[in-house]
Amino acid sequence: MKETKIKIRWPNNNETYVSEGDDWFLCAKKAGLEIPTGCLTGSCGACEIDVNGETIRPCISGIKNNKECTLRVSLTTDPFWEN
Repeated sequence: MKETKIKIRWPNNNETYVSEGDDWFLCAKKAGLEIPTGCLTGSCGACEIDVNGETIRPCISGIKNNKECTLRVSLTTDPFWEN
């Protein structure tokens, strides 16, 4: 059975194809993007990204297939941390 590739459009406008369960951080790095990190256990929220409008914590979530469309990723911003 052939594995379905998932298309991701990153905030830097790069597009990559990944597999379900792949690591967000590694895939972002391959796309030339660094996702900010903090605790890497899901507690702090520093790594939060929005995927098709839903906020996730990539440190505790693998990539999930959305059969209907491309996954569109944007980095979340926190006004508390802004300069």
